[in-house]
Amino acid sequence: MTTVRLMSWNVNSIRSRHEGLERWIETHAPDVILLQETRCDDVRFPFELFARHGFDVAHHGRDHRNGVAIASRIGLADVHQGFEDDAPAPFDEPRLVSASVGEWRFHSIYVPNGRTLTDPHYEFKLDWFARLRRQIAGDLRAGVPTVIGGDFNVAPADLDIYDPSRWRGQTHASPPERAALSALLDEGLLDVMRDRESGGGLYTWWNYRPGQFSRNRGLRIDLFLLSEDLAGRVTRSWVDLDARGDTRPSDHAPIVVDLN
Repeated sequence: MTTVRLMSWNVNSIRSRHEGLERWIETHAPDVILLQETRCDDVRFPFELFARHGFDVAHHGRDHRNGVAIASRIGLADVHQGFEDDAPAPFDEPRLVSASVGEWRFHSIYVPNGRTLTDPHYEFKLDWFARLRRQIAGDLRAGVPTVIGGDFNVAPADLDIYDPSRWRGQTHASPPERAALSALLDEGLLDVMRDRESGGGLYTWWNYRPGQFSRNRGLRIDLFLLSEDLAGRVTRSWVDLDARGDTRPSDHAPIVVDLN
């Protein structure tokens, strides 16, 4: 039986994290990598790192903010940066890159943070989710095997927050954000990590403040959403806590899914 390993990671600056990323590749041998918050343009993106390990890579970045990438050891085709329609600013920010790996369609996404519930950026976040849903709906209804991975900046349920009461009335946990994520799932996607782990304490992001990671005071905001045909092939899913505990870590940990 052949296993395909998918990894998604908000690296919080690939120039700061490229050595840790290379160690991760050498240790865990992923087949497809989705990255978020690369924080660089193509001139500064380390394409040579991926070439050394046999990856084709598509990067969508502009400056020191945002940035997403897809890397594959089994080929990349039909790469598209951003939304497929003529998206005006700020929807043209480098937060989405899509590509085909064989018959599978991959999307690496970095959803807007939202800042606060009264900030215009919050409405932008909800509109961004609606745009993403419209873009992938056609593929899902046509039966295209689909993978969406990345930093969704939404904790799907109170179970995904170390202390839900502290997050009431804040972004990442508001009912409209969760409804936007649910609407995306309703198109025919499954949150595969939660599907395989129903208990608490499963988080992917921890604030850099002292004690937050060691006490597991985190949020689960990095997700793999798979179409139902692919979700049925998942054999394992996990969060790599060792990477979050590394020297000079990202505030996010890599999330990993293995499929047969």
